Amino acid sequence: MSEIKLTQFSHGAGCGCKIAPAVLNKILTSSSIQPNYPHLLVGNSSKDDAAIYDLLDGNALISTTDFFVPIVDDPYQFGRIAAANAISDVYAMGGKPIMALAILGWPIEKLSPDIAQQVIEGGRSMCTEAGIPLAGGHSVDTAEPIFGLSVNGLVATNHLKQNNTAKEGDVLFLTKPLGVGILSTAQKRGVLDNNDLTTLIEQLTKLNNVGEALGAIKGVHAMTDVTGFGLIGHLMEMAEGSGLGAILNYTQLPILTATKQLLTQRIVPDATYRNWNAYSSEVGFGKGIDVMQAFSILPDPQTNGGLLIAADPSSIKEVQTILNNFGLNDFTTPIGSMTIKGEKRIQVEV
Repeated sequence: MSEIKLTQFSHGAGCGCKIAPAVLNKILTSSSIQPNYPHLLVGNSSKDDAAIYDLLDGNALISTTDFFVPIVDDPYQFGRIAAANAISDVYAMGGKPIMALAILGWPIEKLSPDIAQQVIEGGRSMCTEAGIPLAGGHSVDTAEPIFGLSVNGLVATNHLKQNNTAKEGDVLFLTKPLGVGILSTAQKRGVLDNNDLTTLIEQLTKLNNVGEALGAIKGVHAMTDVTGFGLIGHLMEMAEGSGLGAILNYTQLPILTATKQLLTQRIVPDATYRNWNAYSSEVGFGKGIDVMQAFSILPDPQTNGGLLIAADPSSIKEVQTILNNFGLNDFTTPIGSMTIKGEKRIQVEV
């Protein structure tokens, strides 16, 4: 590990530095009439993971960008995490990444260029793992260290997955455990032990490449990756965009083991509160739910979180087979389902 602790140079941590949902909605509001681009299949009119442009040959171009401030202290691992997180958007659309460009903001007077080189090297190693070149990029002098990628990918148009195309009765799967925001906050406060830090980095650097294989399943109706708005925020986007509601089975949610102990120490990211304030009015709880714990877990901001998958019940075995083939044996149990919207958009049950 570098003697420099990168997280001490940033106000947030990973995707936890995202602008709050309510504020972001204000920023994106526009009164101007936008031209019609007939080949733009997915743009900023929806809250999806990437833009999609029809290439008119049965394939579409995926274009996305993602960057953030350090979530771990080690610069090489920070580069790997930021790269994996950016590439995930392509997988979340059912696609295959083909090329990346680096985005680097660096406080030159505070941090050595040698440390920035380690960040870039980490990003390059993750791109190599994904089978794509880190082909260029852009850098600026900034107050805080920032790193990420702009990534392009390809997807067969009939394999394209969006986050607003779920159907009533679809079952939900999640491919990674929750609690990354809590662990990263503990690390920034200096109370995360080495074993849990290793677990954190392993999850943060795991590619969501299963998404490309899931894209080929017709019965997978919708897909997104869970990042800064937490599970509750990204499920809310899926439900609202699809004109549906959802039921979450809380006891089936995969949760990192260390998170429950850390919660007893009141280690909760600031972004958790922002997320909860944005979505809580549309969330209901059934009997037997530990609401305080659920409040800490459901809106916990994830970085390079798992894929949230909405699949037709007839495709459950097919989805489970692919998850098993990618070593995701612990994530083959459904965590909920899509329903007609009730009094609350999302109902959390035992």
